[in-house]
Amino acid sequence: MNLLIKRARILQFYPEKVSGETDIFIRDERINKLGEDLEQDLSAVGLDKIIDAKGKYIIPGNVCSHNHFYSALARGIVANIGASYDFVGILQNLWWRLDRALDESSLYYSGLIAALEAIKSGTTSVIDHNASPSFIRGSSKILKNAFNKCGLRGILCYEVTDRNGLKDRDKGIEENVEFIKIEETDLIKGSVGAHAPFTLSDESLKHLSEAVEETERGIHIHVVEDKYDLSYSHHHYGMSAVKRLEKHNLLNEKSLIIHGVHILDKDVEILNDSNSFLVHNPKSNMNNNVGYNSKLMKLNNVAIGTDGIGSDMFEETKFGYFKSNDAGLKLAPSDFMSFLYNGNRIMELYFDRKFGRIEQGFAADLVILDYMNPTPLMNDNTGGHFLFGLSSQAVETVIINGNCVYENRGFPFEVKSMYKDACGEASRMWKEIDNF
Repeated sequence: MNLLIKRARILQFYPEKVSGETDIFIRDERINKLGEDLEQDLSAVGLDKIIDAKGKYIIPGNVCSHNHFYSALARGIVANIGASYDFVGILQNLWWRLDRALDESSLYYSGLIAALEAIKSGTTSVIDHNASPSFIRGSSKILKNAFNKCGLRGILCYEVTDRNGLKDRDKGIEENVEFIKIEETDLIKGSVGAHAPFTLSDESLKHLSEAVEETERGIHIHVVEDKYDLSYSHHHYGMSAVKRLEKHNLLNEKSLIIHGVHILDKDVEILNDSNSFLVHNPKSNMNNNVGYNSKLMKLNNVAIGTDGIGSDMFEETKFGYFKSNDAGLKLAPSDFMSFLYNGNRIMELYFDRKFGRIEQGFAADLVILDYMNPTPLMNDNTGGHFLFGLSSQAVETVIINGNCVYENRGFPFEVKSMYKDACGEASRMWKEIDNF
């Protein structure tokens, strides 16, 4: 599609930059040209669509670097769930029962609703981590279909674990590898998913390492989210969980280490030496009461995810900033802007194109904001406006891969029936949980 966005004020948060009214020409899924009064110059090219963004700001789309779309239908869940007094109890009583209750239909609607709400919040890319033990083979394709329906960009994987038996472990590895080899598109890529070191034997880590080598991708795994994972690894293997991953050659520049709340100083060195990314999930960490990662500024590569609590990166980044102040770290707004921006660096490694800036040659993943700033907005304070003023309520139009997927706060298709069908799937799934 040849798309022209007219008179938008370009706003970039890292590095901080505000530009005056600019026309942006998009062609072949990328930003092709920027300038003033481009419409007449492009008359010979032919324009499929023109958006007049006068008085609006335009930003690179936000990236959610870790999510669980399979949990979207857990909102307000009513089911026979026992009291959970610690992190492992939460997993056993809720999440490991909910994921087993998912089937093809409920997983699709989980993915569909989560994708719709990601786009509405100004998130153009989501790195997802799925678990559906009763429906492993083909599950990534179902989520891919949900992403495609909405036009959302993503990186998908299936969570490999030993907890449901070695047969299902092997199915999970096969699901990851085959999706990468067969199902990838210009909009959807795959990584190699795994649950956490405390549910994976050394044999399983060896098989995962082989999958990473075969696919030339990275592992996407939760690590020391809770102290249990740390103590388990030392008790059973005599080393930290991060060291175990390094031992099995599972750390590289495409690796996504999720949470890392209780990593050790030597783990920081290992992650930095391997160029792996640690993905910080502020709201989830607070919700599960697992603690706070005080080593964020020692890590070279920190990104931000939600761990399944929506995909609103405006909100998630604010929580991260405020929690850092509460924890005594007092990081600057620019620190969290860099964390959020790093999601684009992950996308570049998987998609082999440039993300995260409004410049010629970069991916046309953009968000138009209707933001009326009551104070001056300038190069030195964009982070302050992001954290204390902007929100997903300002999202008006979303463009992904050069396509307008959400315009004037509406999708190009009817969504009310999708939400109604999702409610039916949620009710059915909640009842099914009692069987596990």
